[in-house]
Amino acid sequence: MRLHYASAGQAAAGQRTAGADYDRELIWVTVLLLAFGLVMVYSASIATAEASRSAGNNTVYFLVRHAIYVLISLVAAVIAFQVPLRLWQVAAPFLFIFGLALLVLVLIPGIGREVNGSRRWLSLYVINLQPSELMKMCVLLYAADYAVRKAAFMHSLRHAFLPMFGVMLLTGALLLLEPDFGAFAVITVIAIGILFLGGMNWRLFAGLIVMLVAGFLLLIWTSPYRMQRVIGFMDPWADPYGKGYQLSHALIAFGRGEWFGVGLGASVEKLFYLPEAHTDFLLAVIGEELGFAGVLTLVLLFGWMVWRAFAIGRRAADLERAFPALVAQGIGLWIGVQVIINMGVNMGVLPTKGLTLPLMSFGGSAILVTCCALAVLLRVDWENRQLARGYTV
Repeated sequence: MRLHYASAGQAAAGQRTAGADYDRELIWVTVLLLAFGLVMVYSASIATAEASRSAGNNTVYFLVRHAIYVLISLVAAVIAFQVPLRLWQVAAPFLFIFGLALLVLVLIPGIGREVNGSRRWLSLYVINLQPSELMKMCVLLYAADYAVRKAAFMHSLRHAFLPMFGVMLLTGALLLLEPDFGAFAVITVIAIGILFLGGMNWRLFAGLIVMLVAGFLLLIWTSPYRMQRVIGFMDPWADPYGKGYQLSHALIAFGRGEWFGVGLGASVEKLFYLPEAHTDFLLAVIGEELGFAGVLTLVLLFGWMVWRAFAIGRRAADLERAFPALVAQGIGLWIGVQVIINMGVNMGVLPTKGLTLPLMSFGGSAILVTCCALAVLLRVDWENRQLARGYTV
């Protein structure tokens, strides 16, 4: 790719002119979702916090923690935005190895923290880090770098398909040992999506899809608790006080919300009926309190964000910037797939999985990594605009 180099004076002037040239709409949508999430986490967690001894019976316990997570995430996003895409590409393999090391570390008894039968967290005393969330970003960057490096061999089974398949098999095995099937599903979609966008031969891609579907079915068939989740999601009313309890109450919440909801703060299901109301099932509380209108607003906001990510990626591709293009589109895939899974789980369209609603659900690691990913997306857009004007990045 040929760039036009300006003199020192012209470059300085160009940086002043173009320095504020960024996607303001993307920033405002992100801020709006974060603010909306703060409000809804507070609304969904009041009763839980008040009844919890670990929370000091303080009604604002989860609100304060969530606000701290958001502030830390915004600071981290500002830092991530300063890093050029060429440095992200150089660091991609090392970040991936670091992510794998964290996935191994979390499985070691005494180091990894176990909650509800899952060992997914590393205690940092002040907060808990969830390596599977960080791994989404690591896989995104690694897959984009891999597709660029292997661009000339994307038709080859031996040179393109098998190495990446082996890497993802190792990653998947570590995630399933936690177990974190939801993160495994999202990470798998990110990896194969980027390989497809990077030019993988369609026959290899189709074969990969078949193998993945067979693998997912085998995992469900050989795991009693996953099989129970599938059965429960297909007919939650068959056992509304057992395996269908969570989903049945989520559906009751949506039913109560109707078109415009029962009013902000007026949810009944969050009063100890719906487990994980402020985390995985936050959408059900939104549906109850704000109705179809509130849920549709969220769908439109996330839909616009995903569309914008692909548009930024397409612009980078037009400028012959392969790695930034794949990163931007991979971020769009990541957010889109995670939103679809979370909403599908809440509405009973998909089996119950422990995936948060991006930027909104309570959880520090998820918000931190998603904000950093969006900062990288903004950086791709910013660099696109600089290069389009003839400046270096």
